[in-house]
Amino acid sequence: MGHLFRTLRNRLDANARRAVEVYTHELADYRSLAAETRGSAAMLDFAVMLRRRTIDLAEEEQPFTDEDRAYMSSVGMSRGEVGVSLASQRQVLLLHANLTLREIHEAAGPKDLGDVMCMLGWVAHHGLTAQDAYTHGYLKGQERFLPVAARIRMLAGMLLSDDPAAPQLARDLDLPVPDHYLVTIARVPGGRLDDQRRDEVVKTLLDRHRMPLTWHKPDEFVALVPCDGAGPVDGQAAARCQALSLIHDFAELTGPCSVGAAPGRALALADPIALARRVCRAAPVEKIPRQVYGVADVFAELGAAQMPQVDEWLRELTRRLASGPDLVATLDAYYRNDMNRMHTAMALRVHPRTLDYRLRRVRELVGIEPGSTRGVRVLSTAVTRILAEAWHDRH
Repeated sequence: MGHLFRTLRNRLDANARRAVEVYTHELADYRSLAAETRGSAAMLDFAVMLRRRTIDLAEEEQPFTDEDRAYMSSVGMSRGEVGVSLASQRQVLLLHANLTLREIHEAAGPKDLGDVMCMLGWVAHHGLTAQDAYTHGYLKGQERFLPVAARIRMLAGMLLSDDPAAPQLARDLDLPVPDHYLVTIARVPGGRLDDQRRDEVVKTLLDRHRMPLTWHKPDEFVALVPCDGAGPVDGQAAARCQALSLIHDFAELTGPCSVGAAPGRALALADPIALARRVCRAAPVEKIPRQVYGVADVFAELGAAQMPQVDEWLRELTRRLASGPDLVATLDAYYRNDMNRMHTAMALRVHPRTLDYRLRRVRELVGIEPGSTRGVRVLSTAVTRILAEAWHDRH
């Protein structure tokens, strides 16, 4: 018969003290807590209680009680109320999980295989209950520490990192908890806004569009637009309309930007984020974005960007257009109007004959007929790369 549970009880106080030392060494927020009156003692009390209940309940193969969960939630709330960061909250849960496994390993003897398997099975099944209770309390505590705008930005960050606690925070904020989001990224070339201005942009947009919003990078704004509806097509169409309205307001506040979007399932947004970012980099920079660009809109540009030789060939080809009168803008309008001669002339506010002259000039400079199949494939891709400032960034 093994003695794992007895050994763990004998080492309980030492293991709890070591846990507090690890937390205070690894996390600045916990060093600050330990420096306060009774801060270190409160952390030690919680570490002891959590280990004692884990040992007792695992040995009896019983779950945490309502009283256990309420206590863990109260401790999490106290952490949130004093401003422990979300990063520290996540890290302390990871540290606790690692320490638990280490303590089991250190206490296990040659005859403890059965107890070890029992303990590990219990921790795997019931450990998340403790984490959920602690996290729920932490998020409630943040209500007293952070304003709503900051908590919505925190929600956006949690969704972007696939944090399983994100739906609970969304409910606390009275926001929808959809199965899917349209990940929408807007890029401000050069990251020309300072921290204060970026905060002002988020606050202003949240007054008009209550959804998860944040700045992911100094030049990259992210909105997570709820994507529901009668079906995938209807849901995405509605979300794109909502996203375009948001991006119009964003551009008014920040100036020209490019925008890209990709749909994705909640708690599995890593790939959609990466795709939306690539689409955004390939989309044109516009003063007022005409649409929310997706893969279908810039797939040729995405392909060119992945092949440096092809991209450089397009760049060399379009350099010849610089000698003509507004040829890039003319081609952009021509393709946006489905090569309709009258509509293009009206969009450019020029006579149709002037348009004819410009298109003829393009053909003379690059040796490609703009209205041909080859012209659409080559020149429309090249124009979008120019408007996306792809080659300007490279330079």
